Amino acid sequence: MSGSEDYYCLTVTLWRWAGGANGGDWFFASIDGAVGEALSATALMQRLESGRRSGWGSVKVVARVGETEWRTSAFPSKAQGWMVPVKAAVRKAEGLAEGEAFELGLRF
Repeated sequence: MSGSEDYYCLTVTLWRWAGGANGGDWFFASIDGAVGEALSATALMQRLESGRRSGWGSVKVVARVGETEWRTSAFPSKAQGWMVPVKAAVRKAEGLAEGEAFELGLRF
């Protein structure tokens, strides 16, 4: 992890979740370690401040890969730590492929 312009920066791997009969495939990056702990602390602080949990326990984030930046949410997962969805436009613009490691910046 390194800091850049108030972003948490880390190397992650793109993975696919198959939506089954109802939905298509979704692509995510898993977040754990120090950045995962910071997301957990942020979620807890938001819950303490508001008195309620946000949708699915998520935390709103600004994500950045290369020159592409977008607003999304990080979602807690018992199996994955935290998950950040990586939309098709970002994957295409930055040439990302499933199973490939890449640098992800998160601000929250």
